[in-house]
Amino acid sequence: MVEQLLSNARHAFETSPPVGDPAYARYCQVLSSLLTQEWASVLQANAHDLKEAERRGLPSVLVERLRMGESQLRHLVALTEKVARELPAATVSTQWVNVDDWGTLRRVPKPLGVVFMVYEARPTVTVEGALIPVVVGNAVLLRGGKEMAATDAALADIIHRALLEAGLPASMVTIVSDPDRSVLRELLKRHDAIDVLIPRGSPSLIEHCRSVSSIPVIASGGGVNHIYVHHSADLKLAAAIALDSKLAEPTACNTVELMLVDAQVADAFVEQLIKAGTAAEGPITLRLGTGLQAHGRANVSVQALGEHDLGREFLDATLGVLPVSGLDEAVAHIRRYGSKHTEGIISNEVAVIDQFVALIDAAAVVINGSLRLHDGPTLELGSEISISTGRLHVRGSVTLTALLTYSWVVDAKGALRADRSTSCPF
Repeated sequence: MVEQLLSNARHAFETSPPVGDPAYARYCQVLSSLLTQEWASVLQANAHDLKEAERRGLPSVLVERLRMGESQLRHLVALTEKVARELPAATVSTQWVNVDDWGTLRRVPKPLGVVFMVYEARPTVTVEGALIPVVVGNAVLLRGGKEMAATDAALADIIHRALLEAGLPASMVTIVSDPDRSVLRELLKRHDAIDVLIPRGSPSLIEHCRSVSSIPVIASGGGVNHIYVHHSADLKLAAAIALDSKLAEPTACNTVELMLVDAQVADAFVEQLIKAGTAAEGPITLRLGTGLQAHGRANVSVQALGEHDLGREFLDATLGVLPVSGLDEAVAHIRRYGSKHTEGIISNEVAVIDQFVALIDAAAVVINGSLRLHDGPTLELGSEISISTGRLHVRGSVTLTALLTYSWVVDAKGALRADRSTSCPF
């Protein structure tokens, strides 16, 4: 099975049109149209997955990740339209430039090759994975959580129809439907047939992929993110930023988990946080570090912050608050527990902000704003398939251009290396 999957994907990649071909823009249009036309069948399949997830007693946060509705359709249709608009700029070759007096040179974009995406049970990621890498000429293998098997099957039918109608090979997208872990293990060993691995999900999933595979990885590390609140900060603003960084989508990779607050303002900050939290919808849990005491109010409950909470993604509307002695302790904590994804500082002192930015190593550092701003479209960087926490090839938003490599095209006009007297003799 694995050998056939890889052979089909490689053949599709090698026979697909070159980067920039009109077929890719057509694919965006056809996929948008078919998603809209066939959405009822997707919802029917999704209802089956949701019912099975509830029968198995999966946590509500995981069930909600599975859920598809009209808002997801609007998101996916808007994504296809946005990607189509971004394609021309992302796939253009550079202009020819002169090389001394003997030739010209340009850079031509090329696909990365066969891309293997491993992710958890988020059906929207199946469509994103079938769209963003593919429109720049990559073939993709998509292996999502088994909890969305029926939804993925419905989406696979739509995706393959869209590919064929656009004039692209159907095997440009392969949804690996076999839930057997041995299939995943075998694929992760195939550095000879897979060019890039993109794990997207929990830290444990990403670490597993990194540790067992030698395939080059674009890793979107887990979202163990922090915000440091300096004593000069506007605490009302800090509370608003904290809640905006957590409540909109508590399971997202760019949400905040722990507020690191200068001890002299920590109690006042907690009071502002509780006050702001009572105006929010739904229950909120605050976990307070040593020395902090507060009483819950309305929808805001208060618990003690434990050692096991440090370096943890809560994956719900839970937010920790830990007093620190100052910038140095905050930085030390982030270096020990952070996932190098998104970190933030709230301060009115420029020197403190500059020092924090200089010392923190993360894909994004947000100053006096919500961590949820770290998003390709929001930052006007482009549509993204993930947010990379690695240092090589790409860091931050993995956009269309990050899913391309390039070739240097040299028009030598008959020049010989032997004629270049200044060339290296080797």
